Amino acid sequence: MSSKIKVDNINKISDDSNIIKKCGTTTTVGSGASNPIVVDGSTVTLGRCGGTVALASGATQSGFGRTGTVDWQTASIKTGTFTAANGEGYFCNTTSGGFVMNLPAGSAGNIVSVQDYNNTFDTNALTITPNGSEKINGGAGSIGLSTEGEGLTLVYIDSTVGWRSIQDSDFATAGSNYVAATGGTETTSGDWKIHTFTGPGSFVVTGGGSPAGSNTVDYLVIAGGGGGAGNPGAGAGGGAGGYRESVPSPAAWTGSPLANPANARPVSAQTYPITVGGGGTVSQPQGNEGGNSTFSDITSAGGGGGGKADNNPGVAGGSGGGAAPGGSVGAGDTPPTSPPQGNPGGAGGASNGGSGGGGGAGGVGTAGNASPPGGGNSGGGDGGPGVATSITGSPVTRGGGAGGGGRDTYSGSGPGGTAGPGGGGAGGTQNSNNAGAGTDNTGGGGGGGGENQPGKNGGPGVVILRYKFQN
Repeated sequence: MSSKIKVDNINKISDDSNIIKKCGTTTTVGSGASNPIVVDGSTVTLGRCGGTVALASGATQSGFGRTGTVDWQTASIKTGTFTAANGEGYFCNTTSGGFVMNLPAGSAGNIVSVQDYNNTFDTNALTITPNGSEKINGGAGSIGLSTEGEGLTLVYIDSTVGWRSIQDSDFATAGSNYVAATGGTETTSGDWKIHTFTGPGSFVVTGGGSPAGSNTVDYLVIAGGGGGAGNPGAGAGGGAGGYRESVPSPAAWTGSPLANPANARPVSAQTYPITVGGGGTVSQPQGNEGGNSTFSDITSAGGGGGGKADNNPGVAGGSGGGAAPGGSVGAGDTPPTSPPQGNPGGAGGASNGGSGGGGGAGGVGTAGNASPPGGGNSGGGDGGPGVATSITGSPVTRGGGAGGGGRDTYSGSGPGGTAGPGGGGAGGTQNSNNAGAGTDNTGGGGGGGGENQPGKNGGPGVVILRYKFQN
């Protein structure tokens, strides 16, 4: 025979409060302020409003928690930098400009999602930054989402991998596969993006990419050309600014003879300052050096200035300045790089001859002509040639040395040396102020002045960066 106990309520002896209370279809178990159990039909509620339900130390749970999804915050579209919270998904509107989503401190199982609100990530990227030194996909630093309509879900695994991207939206390829950046004048050539800096600026990497797409940047870094010399006496031509270039392997374009196939620079999400060297100015007894140009750990040295007659040497630099008669030539590739960033200048002509041409990226400057026996016209040396690269999509020659100035010890007009192809200036003749300045953003040297005529300034340099941004 079975037994039954029938009660509606069970109360505590101490204060007569309910331990189990039956009220209609609802049964409440527990009298504490924070952990009752309420059974109402098919619904079971743990914990009262404002209370806490906790698992004992060492206990495990099942059937609770997330299943790889987030709560989408549709009522709060993000338009500026913010910090995400675990378990939430965000629609980010970058129409007015890119911004940053800071990830919360990672704990195993944490999950965060993000989605391009109105297909503008390709115009203004969203940057995702981890908390402190935590990683994303096993790498340090931020990632950038720069593909139109892109979405991404991240789950925190552990300190080794950090946040792992587990799902990309079907709309587009994951932005983390390719380098994403802004800065300078931006153009494209096929699947490659090109940033050209004609003056100082910032190369802002919002996504460092991955080996599956791209994670390095190729570069052309040319320094400012050296200034020419002159007045009084024939002046020598300035050397071209140092010329340094990388080319990927296999090459995606035709690089210069100075290109280093294995020297593309790895990048991460950060800002890289860009320096573009100015052209060297005219001075005595030598032209001034051009300014250095830099990107990352690559520095190209300014071109050396030309020497002024008489007996003044050319100045060493990326490419060396030409020498006046009796002076030593300016050394190129100073400081030395591999491959060499430039060449020496040319010597001055003997017996009060013309001054030497400046060295170029692709060859030495030539010597000035010696004065004929008994005096007469003596021409300046030619500038060394520059070199061509197609890093911008079509071949352009840069880094030419300048021609030296001509002179005459008695009468007439000594001809100036010719300009080195690639932006070098021509040397001047004795009776005309016709020396040529270096061409802007080629790093060409400034032409040496003819007898008693002024020389000209070198040309400013340039920095060009290129990377694969799609496939």
